[in-house]
Amino acid sequence: MKSEAQAGVEGPGDKPRTIRLHETDNVAIVVNAFGLPAGTTFPDGTVLQEFVPQGHKVALTDIAEGGEVRRYGEVVGLATQLIPRGSWVEESRVATPTAPDLASLELATRVPATLPPLEGYTFEGYRNPDGSAGTKNILAISTSVQCVAGTLDAAIRRIKQELLPRYPNVDDVIGLTHAYGCGVAINAPEAVIPIRTLQSLAKNPNFGGEVMVVGLGCEKLVSERLLPDGKEGVVRLQDERHQGFGMMIDSIMSMAEARLEVLNRRTRETCPASDLVVGLQCGGSDAFSGVTANPALGFAADLLVRCGATVLFSEVTEVRDAIHLLTPRAATPEVARALIREMAWYDDYLAKGGADRRANPSPGNKKGGLNNIVEKALGSVAKSGASAINGVLAPGERVREKGLIFAATPASDFVCGTLQLASGITLQVFSTGRGTPYGLAQAPVIKVATRTELAERWSDLIDLDAGRIATGEMTIEEMGWELFHLILDVASGRKQPWSDRWGLFNDLTLFNPAPVT
Repeated sequence: MKSEAQAGVEGPGDKPRTIRLHETDNVAIVVNAFGLPAGTTFPDGTVLQEFVPQGHKVALTDIAEGGEVRRYGEVVGLATQLIPRGSWVEESRVATPTAPDLASLELATRVPATLPPLEGYTFEGYRNPDGSAGTKNILAISTSVQCVAGTLDAAIRRIKQELLPRYPNVDDVIGLTHAYGCGVAINAPEAVIPIRTLQSLAKNPNFGGEVMVVGLGCEKLVSERLLPDGKEGVVRLQDERHQGFGMMIDSIMSMAEARLEVLNRRTRETCPASDLVVGLQCGGSDAFSGVTANPALGFAADLLVRCGATVLFSEVTEVRDAIHLLTPRAATPEVARALIREMAWYDDYLAKGGADRRANPSPGNKKGGLNNIVEKALGSVAKSGASAINGVLAPGERVREKGLIFAATPASDFVCGTLQLASGITLQVFSTGRGTPYGLAQAPVIKVATRTELAERWSDLIDLDAGRIATGEMTIEEMGWELFHLILDVASGRKQPWSDRWGLFNDLTLFNPAPVT
């Protein structure tokens, strides 16, 4: 990455600054918080022809109509008209290139060498009977159908008021509520995704293996399907023994108390960093995402992998246009083919819905300087760092391997978060450029800002300012180490991210591509 403090028009204490990422790039992005005005002159003689907002691209050469717009050393667009040197490379002037052909990708041809192991790093976690370790100690109560959600909410309110204070080692009681379970094609081929997701969610290490389910009794998704083999723990509201609403609540509370007693015996103990399962996600992305926060996440991911931990990155549509950079990094040809399988499945899913990957960027992404999904994807995959990709998960599958894993999910923040929880993350790191109060009740979320301006304006929502990379105050490596240590502190309960402090939590949102009847 090349960051240049440019000579020319200056604001008070703020010299014009741009970032050009690769020597073959013919654009640079503006760093200055309020953009740069027409007439700004760069050291190479480029003069801005018009105002360019922060994060947006300026042409460093004349780009002919049909010519390539290059960023990250990759083609991120095709000029729809002549873009003169010094002009704003604005969205309407750039067409989206064709996605990489899945049939012609390299498979495990450039597998990264294994980096030296990092030893001695630990966190204070909650050890589970199956050997996993959580970062929280939560009683989670699953539901088999949306019909019971209101009743469960009422029961949880009473559990928190009357029972939870007696069990100080338990962090919280939460309901795993959702809009599935009935009025659905339960045996349709793609119904495996929401059902598998619910089954996997209940096994998240932060829940301590204490599974219970509240069901209705007439739904298509039978409650017992959400319990592991041999486990018991269903409260069915239609059972004849329930004489009214009060008895239903009493039944839920009685079963919950038995599990609270077990969970309360769990206390934090020293666990190796290899027991961590960390999810990486981005939302409200901007042009700095692939310059500051996501590369720092990637460096921290490599450190975690070196510790023997598990790291998940996701968001299929924000990987699809950079897939040619990932399949060569797959540990084996089988892993590479699994990556292609998930890309192809999603291509088909979007086509059935009359959409394609170009529907992904939001208005905020574009306002933040991202012209299209290609540019967004190239910044998004920076989260994956430089390690070999060891495995691929279909939506809702539980993680099996250690190391860097691709967990296929939609790019939607709350759907991706739900699926990563199902895959087994016990902590998530979330980068944002535009800002979002997103959070998860089920696992701590560390929020990383791509820009210092956002980190300062949202000082009580952002946990780490990666914008210091753009201003030259820190390197990617230094920021990666800072994030790594913050992950260990949050996993240990020594530090609490802002979303936990405020109690800002998104609802679980199942990914259901199957028919609703």
